[in-house]
Amino acid sequence: MEMQNISVPCKYPIRGFWNKANRQTAGLVINWLLAGAWDKLKCPPPLSWLNLTSLEPGVCMRKPAIKPSTCPGVGRRDFMRLGALTLTGTGLTAVPGITGTISKQEEPAVIFVWLPGGPAHMDTFDLKPNAPAEYRGEFKPTKTTVPGIEVCELLPQLAARAHRYSLIRSISHKFADHGGGHKKFMTGRDPREPTGFVNDYPAMGSMIYHEIGDTTPGMPGYALLTDGGRQQIDTFSLGSAYLGMPTHPFVAFGDPSRTDFKVQNLDARVVKEATLTERMDLLAGMTRAPTPLGKLNGPEIFHGRALELLNSNRARNAFDLTRETEKTRARYGWHAYGQRALMARRLVESGARFVTLTMESPNVLGKEWPKDVTYNWDSHAVNCHIFDDSRWRFPLLDQAVGALIDDLFDRGLDKRVLLVVTGEFGRSPKLEQAKGRPGRDHWPQAMSLLVSGGGLRMGQVVGSTNSKGEVPKDRPLIPNDLWATVLRHLKVDYADKSYLDHTGRPMPLLPDGKPISELI
Repeated sequence: MEMQNISVPCKYPIRGFWNKANRQTAGLVINWLLAGAWDKLKCPPPLSWLNLTSLEPGVCMRKPAIKPSTCPGVGRRDFMRLGALTLTGTGLTAVPGITGTISKQEEPAVIFVWLPGGPAHMDTFDLKPNAPAEYRGEFKPTKTTVPGIEVCELLPQLAARAHRYSLIRSISHKFADHGGGHKKFMTGRDPREPTGFVNDYPAMGSMIYHEIGDTTPGMPGYALLTDGGRQQIDTFSLGSAYLGMPTHPFVAFGDPSRTDFKVQNLDARVVKEATLTERMDLLAGMTRAPTPLGKLNGPEIFHGRALELLNSNRARNAFDLTRETEKTRARYGWHAYGQRALMARRLVESGARFVTLTMESPNVLGKEWPKDVTYNWDSHAVNCHIFDDSRWRFPLLDQAVGALIDDLFDRGLDKRVLLVVTGEFGRSPKLEQAKGRPGRDHWPQAMSLLVSGGGLRMGQVVGSTNSKGEVPKDRPLIPNDLWATVLRHLKVDYADKSYLDHTGRPMPLLPDGKPISELI
């Protein structure tokens, strides 16, 4: 489409300010707009911008004769204004909860592995070989490197590393629906509605991010790694409720084992056209006092963070798995679970503080799922044959988590980084039957999870269930006991910390729970 170039008098007081350095800075603001963040606000993509560095003092060049289409979301000039704030040193690194201090090597971090659907505790970490056949299932326990600790025979890598992790077998809660279970576990509170995935309260990741922020420039402090099509904030009840959009994670979605994988929100594109008004608003914004940081809204903060990430190679390098050797990538496994775990390790090494990664669809590069395998850990008989599904899925988990544990210890991260592997609940101890195959139902009354690193005591089992795996037998715990342990590791003082909800009522960060003493 032809553009008419028109020279017009400039109405903006930029003479004297419009030196070469600032012309170049303004041009960089334009070039650092990113497609991924723009797409999240559903703005029309075909935009181009003029070269601001060609302007002379007092003249505004090349006024477009055709007005670009407008955006129904946050305006481009607001986006540009935030870019200017970032580049001129008045950017978003001072927003409460999103700090800008240099990361220190000793700053603690967490890798939170989420197994949506709920793994079967009776088939992973709490087998009952002496229970009746309709309870114990098909798998046998195998010995580990720690005497007295046994895990499923399909987890040989984890069996060989039991001295590098601890198991918790006695956490339980009361919410058996996936939505309720997600919300209970992720927020640390009883949800008002026991179904659905939209949070009434902020997810723990958002509250943690509010407290620790982005401590390494150019790196997201809080990230989510998940499958494509599963990146919406409410899919896993990661919504921030009354804490708002600034505490959402940076999301990288897709299968990182694929050669065409890319992190959408770090894809830069060159912008070539702008309207005269937008260009001048940018310059005016660079010469006048900025909007008070406390009054910036969610989308503004989101875009400011995006621009800061785009302006740094640190994040791009951290997400780039091609920087790892083929041997390392193969050790983690050429599947979504393994490569996502490797990416999480790279992120915390580069300064991320809380990384949630989902291990959901058991995708293996170049292979199709066998019959009777389902996409997540929801192993009802109507969804899959639980034992056939496990024979496909467990080795992927075993390889990925085993390699991640090794790297935490072998790379000297075991004190600084805490690994948690869990789902929203366990599965029913007694097998169900449907479609001529076995399965297990939801079971929040008992569940097992794994923790590694974090300077905690390893090589032990905390708690136990009864002989049929139905309920905790000793040391009953709740999800918030785990969260209290996580917060302690992150040095977040949660005891007297609260936030105002939408009605103005103070809501504590953690309403109950204590750090698990056996791990300390």
